[in-house]
Amino acid sequence: MSRIKLAGLAVVVALGVSPAMAQDRTGWPESFTVGTASQGGTYFAYGSGWANLVAEQLGISGGGEVTGGPMQNMANVHTGQNAFGMTTMGPAAESLAGTNPIAPGLAMDKACAMFPMYQTPFSVTTLASSGITSVSEIPAGAKIGFGPAGSTSDTYFPLMMEALGVEFERRNGGWSDLGGQLQDGIIDVIAFAAGVPVPAVSQLEVQTKVNIIEFTEEEQAKILASFPVSKFEIPASAYTTLEAPARSVSMWNFAIANCDLPESFVYEAVNVVMSDNERMVGIHKAAKSTVPENWDKNGVLKWHPGAAKWFNENGASISADMIYGG
Repeated sequence: MSRIKLAGLAVVVALGVSPAMAQDRTGWPESFTVGTASQGGTYFAYGSGWANLVAEQLGISGGGEVTGGPMQNMANVHTGQNAFGMTTMGPAAESLAGTNPIAPGLAMDKACAMFPMYQTPFSVTTLASSGITSVSEIPAGAKIGFGPAGSTSDTYFPLMMEALGVEFERRNGGWSDLGGQLQDGIIDVIAFAAGVPVPAVSQLEVQTKVNIIEFTEEEQAKILASFPVSKFEIPASAYTTLEAPARSVSMWNFAIANCDLPESFVYEAVNVVMSDNERMVGIHKAAKSTVPENWDKNGVLKWHPGAAKWFNENGASISADMIYGG
C-alpha cells in the first residue's frame, strides 16, 4: 500500500455521483491508477476507459497507466503501486504460485479479483492443402507459429500442445508475419491466442483454403484440467471457413484490485463498471463479456470483499473461502 495515497474522509463530489455514493469514504484513496499494458493494445484502451469512467462517477482522480501487461500488473497491484490492474488467469495463477518472473518466489496474494473483463480464445489453423484436420494429425516435428515471444499465446499454447502429445518445432513472430509464413509453406500450423476473428486468419481465408481446427471433447477436457482456461466455442460466423461452431478454450481476463483497499471503494468502483454494460461496450467492444454472469470464470484469485459483496448482491454465489480474509 506504499504508493496508494489514502485520504481520511473524501469530499463527495456532486457531479455524476449518485446518492448511494454519498457515504463515509474513510480510507478511500485520493487518486488511483489502473495498470494496463502498452499503448495501442486492447488492455490500454479498455483499462484507461474504465479508469476514467470510475474516476468521473466517483468524483476522484484516476486513470490508466502503461505497464508491461498482466505479469507486471499482478506485481504492481500486489505491492500497491497500482490500486487496480488487469490480468489473465494464467499470469494470475503463476503470480500466486510465486513464479512471476518479476519477483520469483514471491506469492502475490494481495492482488484480488475485481470483475470479469473478456476472454482470449486459443485457435489452431492450417492450410487445407496440408491435409491436417485435427490436432492428432499434426505430424511430429511440425513447425508451429505461436505468436510473439512472451505473449499469452507463446507462454501457454506450446504447453497445451505438449499436453496433447504434439511434437513440434516452435516459431515466433507477429500475427501477420506468421500467416504469411503459413501460406508460403515455411511453417505448418499457426496456434494463436487472440480475439476472433484473428485478422491474419481472415486474410488467409481470402487468399487460400484453410482448416480451422477444433479440439475434440477429450482434448478440451484435458486442457481444462491442466490450465487456467474455460470452455469456448469459436462462432461459425467468425470465419467463412466454418460451417459450425468450433470447440476451443479461452483464458479469461479479469480486473484486479489491491486486497487492502477499502471494501466500500471497490464496491462502488465495481458498481460503476458492471451496472451499465452499454456504456462499457462504448469504451471497447470486448466489454460485451463484462457482465455479472461471468463472475464464475475466476477460479484462481481470491475476490476482494467489496467486489464479492457486489456480485453476491447481483446473482452470484461467491463462497466465503474464495473471498479475501474470509
